[in-house]
Amino acid sequence: MGAPKPRSVLALDVGRKRIGLAGCDALGLTVTPLRALQRGKFPADLAVLEPLVAQRRISALVVGLPLDASQQPTAQALHCRRYGERLARTLDLPLAFVNEFASSWAAAERHGLQGDRSGALDSAAAAMLLEQWLAEGPEPAPVPAATPGLGPGEGAQAS
Repeated sequence: MGAPKPRSVLALDVGRKRIGLAGCDALGLTVTPLRALQRGKFPADLAVLEPLVAQRRISALVVGLPLDASQQPTAQALHCRRYGERLARTLDLPLAFVNEFASSWAAAERHGLQGDRSGALDSAAAAMLLEQWLAEGPEPAPVPAATPGLGPGEGAQAS
């Protein structure tokens, strides 16, 4: 994998209580942590994310997958994948996944945010995911429509 083509991207660090958000400019030069989203039901999250996507002219999504030390998906990674795929389908945007193993820890160390519960740590982690994606990819891809009979996330492309 190499660096993806530059574009305006929204990165999400999906958690159970908050979603850390970060964006980059269309040239992929500036990564900006954004205000974290307090999680609600999907329609409530969407009511916040849709205007943000329009305002920032987002053309792709990047979602972190918390894999374990053996590069295997955790239960939270499966939740993040399902959430990212649902959001990408709803917004009709291509999606890329990146391994977020230890991103929150690294963001806390880099920004002195140990123990933060305000959402700043979540968005700092999303910014690190976006920096990683800008350097390594993969190129975002369209998310196929959900296949009847398959569980969420099954039958979707792996990144």
